[in-house]
Amino acid sequence: MCDYSLHNVDSRPAKAGDRLRTTEFALSGTRGFSAVGRPDVAVCLRPGTELAFDDDVVTYRSLGFFPHRRLHGKVAQFRQINMDQPHTHHDALEFPDGQVVLVTDLRPGQTATVLTLPHGVETADEHHAHEREAANLVAPLI
Repeated sequence: MCDYSLHNVDSRPAKAGDRLRTTEFALSGTRGFSAVGRPDVAVCLRPGTELAFDDDVVTYRSLGFFPHRRLHGKVAQFRQINMDQPHTHHDALEFPDGQVVLVTDLRPGQTATVLTLPHGVETADEHHAHEREAANLVAPLI
């Protein structure tokens, strides 16, 4: 999913193996993921998508004297939180230690790889392959 604040940004769904970069989107005033080399297109993750960051994740602190916080973790699973609050950020990452961080709090420029998609999510290539198979199974009636 892409957070409500990214509705005015071009987007596409994530695919397994995608290389992503945390990005501050110019027209939205928020942060999210884009494909490496395509900072103008948001890559939308579905709940349950697993990411592996190249380095420990760094977030902005909302308050305090120190501008950044380094998390001791490189693997996270995408979640949506606070769904009962319509005008707040929902996109978040959950780390193995249970820590949850909003995607919009991630420092821009960090890179990650999409390891797995949630069960039941097809890639576009798989979807088109299934459509072709279904079309081949339907024999014309004469």
